[in-house]
Amino acid sequence: MNEDIRIHSWPCSYYVDTNKQWVSGRLSLTPVAIKFAADKTGEVLVNFHLSSISEIKKESSNLIFSSLTILEKNTKHWFSSLQPSRNAVFNILEHFWREQLLSSEGTGAEAAALQSTKGKELTGLLTGSQKRLEDTAKVLHYQGEQFDNIMKGLNKIEGDMDVADRLLTELESPSWWPFSSKLWKAPLETKPKETATVSDLKNQEGIIIRIPVIITHRTDSNVKPGKLTLFTSGLEISDCNSQVIHRFESKDVDDIKVHTPYEISVRQRFIGKPDTSYRLLSAKMPEAISVLEMQFSKKIQFLEDALGFVGAGKSPQVDFGTSIWQAATGLLGGVVQPSSPVGGREGTDSDQAQLQKHEKVSEEEAKELKQILKKLKSLALETEAELERQDEALDSITTSVDRATLNIDKQNRRIKKLT
Repeated sequence: MNEDIRIHSWPCSYYVDTNKQWVSGRLSLTPVAIKFAADKTGEVLVNFHLSSISEIKKESSNLIFSSLTILEKNTKHWFSSLQPSRNAVFNILEHFWREQLLSSEGTGAEAAALQSTKGKELTGLLTGSQKRLEDTAKVLHYQGEQFDNIMKGLNKIEGDMDVADRLLTELESPSWWPFSSKLWKAPLETKPKETATVSDLKNQEGIIIRIPVIITHRTDSNVKPGKLTLFTSGLEISDCNSQVIHRFESKDVDDIKVHTPYEISVRQRFIGKPDTSYRLLSAKMPEAISVLEMQFSKKIQFLEDALGFVGAGKSPQVDFGTSIWQAATGLLGGVVQPSSPVGGREGTDSDQAQLQKHEKVSEEEAKELKQILKKLKSLALETEAELERQDEALDSITTSVDRATLNIDKQNRRIKKLT
């Protein structure tokens, strides 16, 4: 399915060695392959897998024209007149080529696809669910820390209101009152701790995910490699040397557009000056999109090319979510306890017939599936406990806010009487 997605395409010229001439057309990049189609005939002159590439270089043809060469199985392919620029095309191609080699689906992607079994498919589905649940747990944990900080702030407000109440009582008392000059002055020495707490909190911010990206800012020719880091409080774009280019806090992001499963754009609007917008392209972007979809559910927008991927890739998991769990449980039971009765002779025969139709799960795959299911169960229980704790924290916050509001109104009335 992913092989049909076109990540990017560029108008360029390709040198046909047999005819000794340059042919104009479009160079296209998919998640697993590179293609070149001629403009006039529409014929595909180049089509090879990323894993078969040995080298991508910038060179010059006839010592004048800047070109891009791709060495594939002892065959050197020449591309020239690349638009918007040779550097932009080189950075994107090199990024996806390197990520393809480094990923588990790299050089043996085609062989692995042929050897895939039902157990591997289930393992992949459950691993993806586990990753998604872990990301959710990180966001939920950070949300719980925010609630704890709110409670600390409210407790401090209550303490400050107690001090204000004592000071107002002193001001309201007559001048001849003998204890007015020495009344409750010790609690005022508690300010230095607040700044230390805020700075410590900022240093403890957790990273959810960090992926390599190709960054485009304003013009298509201004393309350079970098990194995208997703925090629980926002996202950060940095260059290859980890120097921060721009940081978006969650409140600063106005919209995130998903152009394809591998390309997004992040924008912050301004009045009276240009918007701040970055376009990010990455082979690992699908991992980041799942986190962004949780963090910015009201600000993220899937465009037409991405909607096709979402409809094709996500809805089966949603529609058959329960069947996946049932299939996993049933297959595990069939492998680990093949002789145990399930519900009579007829039920056993039908189960065996179904297992014969489908590929059997090996014992190693069954053990791996059981481990993943145990982790998922543990994560689900921890998430449930954290949600219950946050519900109690929200109730306490609501009560404290109401109490603080009443105290502030009361002290304001007392101050007005004194002025």
